[in-house]
Amino acid sequence: MLARLSIRDIVLIDRLDIEFSRGLAVLTGETGAGKSILLDAFALALGGRGDAGLVRHGVEQGQVTAVFDVPKGHPATRILSENGLDDTDSVDSCELILRRVQLADGRTRAFINDQAISVQTLKAVGTALVEIHGQHDERALVDASTHRRLLDAFAGLEKDVAALQALWETRRTANAALEEHRAGMERAAREADYLRHASDELKTLAPKDGEETALAARRTTMMAGEKIAADLKEAQDAVSGDHSPIAALSAAVRRLERRAAHSPSLVEPAVKAIDTAINALEEADQHLAAALAAADFDPAELERIEERLFALRAASRKYSTPVDGLAALAAKYAADVALIDAGADRLKKLEAAALEADKRYAAAAAKLSAARQKSAEKLDKAVNTELAPLKLERATFTTQVESDAAAPGPEGIDRIEFWVQTNPGTKPGPLMKVASGGELSRFLLALKVVLSDRGSAPTLVFDEIDTGVGGAVADAIGARLSRLAGKVQVMAVTHAPQVAARASQHLLISKDALDKGKRVATRVNPLVAEKRREEIARMLAGAEITAEARAAAERLLKAATA
Repeated sequence: MLARLSIRDIVLIDRLDIEFSRGLAVLTGETGAGKSILLDAFALALGGRGDAGLVRHGVEQGQVTAVFDVPKGHPATRILSENGLDDTDSVDSCELILRRVQLADGRTRAFINDQAISVQTLKAVGTALVEIHGQHDERALVDASTHRRLLDAFAGLEKDVAALQALWETRRTANAALEEHRAGMERAAREADYLRHASDELKTLAPKDGEETALAARRTTMMAGEKIAADLKEAQDAVSGDHSPIAALSAAVRRLERRAAHSPSLVEPAVKAIDTAINALEEADQHLAAALAAADFDPAELERIEERLFALRAASRKYSTPVDGLAALAAKYAADVALIDAGADRLKKLEAAALEADKRYAAAAAKLSAARQKSAEKLDKAVNTELAPLKLERATFTTQVESDAAAPGPEGIDRIEFWVQTNPGTKPGPLMKVASGGELSRFLLALKVVLSDRGSAPTLVFDEIDTGVGGAVADAIGARLSRLAGKVQVMAVTHAPQVAARASQHLLISKDALDKGKRVATRVNPLVAEKRREEIARMLAGAEITAEARAAAERLLKAATA
C-alpha cells in the first residue's frame, strides 16, 4: 500500500508530504485547488510520461517520491529481481521507494530505493503497485490485454495458466527440434550423392588434426639428412676406414712403449700425446656414426610422406578447407550421411514427441478455455448485480471469450475482452468504446468491487468517478468504494459528500496565497471531527454553509459509520 507521498516543486506544489493509511482515503476541494496536479505528480512517480511543464516556475527541477509497504512475493519485488535490483523476497514485507526527478529541460531520472533505473522498469513496478481509474484514463481495466489475467484471477486459474505455459514451452521445444531435424534431413537429401562420395573419400583418406605439420617437418629432416650423409660417410672413412691413421699410430705407440724402459723421459710424453690423439679419433668416429644413424632414412618412407602430403593438400583444395580442417569436415559429412541413413527413425520419434506435446497442450488449453467460459458467466452475473445501484440498471456487462484452437499461445487459445451494452436495443461493444466517461467509471467500479483483491494492485485510485451523479447513486458509489477498501487501499478524488462521508481518511486540497499574493501554492490538510463535517457541509451547500447543510453532513457521517 502507499504509505507516503512527497512532492517538491511540481506546478503549484512547492513542498508537500502526505501520509496515507489503509482503507478509503478521499481527496476533496474546490475546483482548481490542485487535485489533478496531485494525481499528475503521483503518476509521474509511477513511471508516467514526463513533461517539462510540470516543473514549478523558477526552479531547475521537480521531484516526486512515493513510499510503499509491499508484502513478500508481490509482483513488484519479482520485477526488481528480474532487473538485477535488490531481492526483497527474503523478508515478510519491504519498503519500496519510487522516486522520479523531472528536469526543467524535459529530461527525467528514475530511482527505486535510491538505485538508478530505466523509466520502463519504474513503470512496470508502478503498474504492479497502483491502478489509476478515471473518466478518461485508458489504462488499467480498460486495456483489453489485461482482461484475460483478470478473469483468470477471478476464477483462481493462475496455477492452470502456469501449467499451460509449461506445456506450451514443451510443445515449442518439441516442434523446434522436429523442424530442425526435418530441415537437416531435407538439406542432406538434396546433397545425398555428393555427401556419400565425399564422406567415403575422406573416410578413406582419414585425415588427422596436425598431420600436415608433422609430415612436413619429417620430410624436411629426411631431405636435409640425404644431403649431409655423404659428407658424414667420407669423414668417417677418413677417421676409421682403410686409410685411418689409428692403426699406424697404435703400432708406433707399441714400439715406443718397448723402448720406454731405456729412455722414459724421452718416450713417455710422446706416447701420452699419441694416446690422446687416438682417443680423440675414436670419439670422433662415434659421433660420426651417431650422425649417420640419425641421417639415415628409408627412401620409400620419404616417398610415402610426399604422396600423403600431396593427397592431403589435393583434398584441401577440392573441399576448400584447410588441411587441418579436413578431419572436422569428414566428421560432418559422416554425420550428414548418418542423418540420411538413420534420420527416418529419428524423424518418427520426434514427430511422435511433437504430436504428444501438441495433444497435451491442446487438451489443457481446451479445459482451461471451458473453465474460463464458465467463470465468465459468474463474473458477468456478479458485475451486473452491482450495476443497478450505480444507475446502470438498463446496462449489461458481458465477458467475451473467443476461442481459436488454430491460434494458440502461452496463455491458451482464448481472446478475452470486457463488453457492455448501455441500453436495451443498442449494440454491445468493447468497454472503452461503448461506455461514456461517467458510465465507464461506474462500470470499472462495479468490476473492481467484484474482483476485489483478486488480480488487483494493492492501491487503487479513482479520479472523480462520481461526476454527474448524486443522491442515491453517489451513496452507492461511496458504499462500494468503502467495501473495496476493506480488501485493498483505495484513494478517491471526489465532489460527492456521500462518498467523502464514508472515508477513513479525509484530505482537503486547497490553494494558499504566498508572497503577499504574488503566487499560490497547493496544500493538503487532513480533516477530522468538526473540520471534516464543515467540508462535507460545504460540498452539500456550496459557498454559503447553512445550518441545514451542517445537519445533513452530520447525518451522512453517522450513516456512514452505522
